[in-house]
Amino acid sequence: MSASAPPAPRFAVVGNPENRRVALFRDAVLAAGLPAPRIVPWTDVLRDGGADFTADETVRVDSPGENTEVDRTLRGAGDPTRVEGSARWYARFTAAVRGLRGGRRLDDPDDLAVLFDKRRCHAVLDAAGVPVPASPTSGPGAAEVRGWDDVRALMDAHRMHRLFVKPAHGSSASGVLAVEAAGGGRIRATTSVELAPDGSLHNSLKVRRYESERDIAAVVDALAPDGLHLERWLPKASQEGRAADLRVVVVAGRATHAVVRTSRSPLTNLHLGGSRGDLEAVRRSFEAAGTRWADVLGVCERAAACFPRTLCVGVDLLPAVGWRRAAVGEVNAFGDLLPRLTGLPGSGAEHLDTYGAQVAAVLHDRHDRHDRHDRRDRGTPHA
Repeated sequence: MSASAPPAPRFAVVGNPENRRVALFRDAVLAAGLPAPRIVPWTDVLRDGGADFTADETVRVDSPGENTEVDRTLRGAGDPTRVEGSARWYARFTAAVRGLRGGRRLDDPDDLAVLFDKRRCHAVLDAAGVPVPASPTSGPGAAEVRGWDDVRALMDAHRMHRLFVKPAHGSSASGVLAVEAAGGGRIRATTSVELAPDGSLHNSLKVRRYESERDIAAVVDALAPDGLHLERWLPKASQEGRAADLRVVVVAGRATHAVVRTSRSPLTNLHLGGSRGDLEAVRRSFEAAGTRWADVLGVCERAAACFPRTLCVGVDLLPAVGWRRAAVGEVNAFGDLLPRLTGLPGSGAEHLDTYGAQVAAVLHDRHDRHDRHDRRDRGTPHA
């Protein structure tokens, strides 16, 4: 037993102070009996070219989203609904993250740079043996996509009649198109992108279908300068007639929370009309097909292990038709916004939300490090 308790951690959060993400994390810190975290606004970080933290501060980087001023600074667009500008957003965001100095970081700058580039993230997962959809735009010999003509050529070359076209630096399904080619040269795309008469692209809460190749080409050509990632469209398992996937939160290497997302469209995001499904029914479906639930969660933990210097990620898991296997669609740096959801049985976070689980992981690691140092100081060998 340690001779003395480690000092309580002091948290700092880089975020938008008015955002519910910041509020939920602050509530989790307070619920653990700790002082409220110091909030460092993204507006200040971007204005000052960074921020400084003391050696005893544990620093969490939170999403810069849902703030018009921050979005304008990062993307350079006056209209927050615009889809274009994600490459500029990425360059400015990663530069701002590298401008954070001092403290003990819960989010590694190099990890974040990979997580916010779908091409690089896919390549890292694939190289680590994590199951992912096939893609011609990641890894050695990755193809460049300069517009719709390149997409069409890659579809033919790789026999991808159904695929997802994704902005390389997008999030929350912004700019994503689910493209299907049929006989006779017919093609359609399902997306939340609204193509305005002037050719500009806008995010919408309405999922729509484009069946004119001219319109699809206009959307892809407008997105291409920001970088595009292509993935084979894997047929997903269904629940009650709706396509299903999972968001699994992994904290400190362990899958702690999961939610099922179902939709009648290829886009299951809850803000686009997706609904929460039955997680217990998903577990039973996997196990009835001969797949252990622990192995399903293990796929997510293997994906998270590719980013060992980042405390928490959200993994989008795609269960295959028949529930015998699953692939990782994406790994999200800010994928922990699942309000009021408590942890999975056996996860150690059964009574905690995703933010409480992260605070508990920091405290556990702090105690472990303190005990190791205490043993070393007393000449006690490690157990």
